[in-house]
Amino acid sequence: MATPPILSLVLPSETGRVLSIQSHTVQGYVGNKSAVFPLQLLGYDVDPINSVQFSNHTGYPTFKGQVLNGQQLWDLIEGLEANDLLYYTHLLTGYIGSVSFLNTILEVVDKLRSVNPNLTYVCDPVMGDEGKLYVPEDLVSVYCKKVVPVASMLTPNQFEAELLTKLRIGSETDGREACNILHAAGPSKVVITSINIEGNLLLIGSHQKDKEHAPEQFKILIPRIPAYFTGTGDLMTALLLGWSNKYPDNLDKAAEIAVSSLQALLQRTVNDYTSAAFDPQSSSLEIRLIQSQDDIRNPKLTFKAHKYS
Repeated sequence: MATPPILSLVLPSETGRVLSIQSHTVQGYVGNKSAVFPLQLLGYDVDPINSVQFSNHTGYPTFKGQVLNGQQLWDLIEGLEANDLLYYTHLLTGYIGSVSFLNTILEVVDKLRSVNPNLTYVCDPVMGDEGKLYVPEDLVSVYCKKVVPVASMLTPNQFEAELLTKLRIGSETDGREACNILHAAGPSKVVITSINIEGNLLLIGSHQKDKEHAPEQFKILIPRIPAYFTGTGDLMTALLLGWSNKYPDNLDKAAEIAVSSLQALLQRTVNDYTSAAFDPQSSSLEIRLIQSQDDIRNPKLTFKAHKYS
């Protein structure tokens, strides 16, 4: 007589349960490797699906690995559904390399919201930076027409915000207007994570709590660190998810904490490379994520948001 299967029961998460669909590298911290650990430190249960599995990030001279396709992603979702494991409070997505995979993500959003209509979808629309597109061009229209309308929070950089709004951002006023355009398309929370205006680097955030009122908007001035890092955008979006859920009505507070955490981590990274007699400006640096866990869990608030009136 066959032994009956033992049924497993997943306990509810008091903080939140996040499904994170991003890239994965064996070595280094980008994608899920950069996002999962910080969210766990902040108390979230995180279930990662790796959209790619590479030996290292693509900034190295070479890399090898595998790419998950849309059908393989859907197989994983069906496996979870078959065992009643599809209840999530948050969906987090980052780099996505093909239209077919992005379309499957949209099906995942629908499926998760059929289980939990209050699902928060945090989307980092990774498409490029500093005027350079590093995804296929046809992804841009899918993000504009299909993804932005279903996102709860959007975290583009300046170039990505320009692509999504068709507005060139040359001033703070432009940045705020880009947020307004994105609000009108869907998400109630928008954080343009890095804007370069006249040599200054800043973050602009915007929270439209209801359609009847103008959004609450703010900026945070960010110091330039003379080095290039990988994985910082993935980490920033994870921190914004984590802290905005703890402060749902105070996006400015969440952004202050997230920026403070990230900047402390980046400074530690530069200091550690310098201590090892390595020139931080000679190549991209792998972030010191594990060594900075105290800055993630209990950051010192060193950056202040300035609210626009």
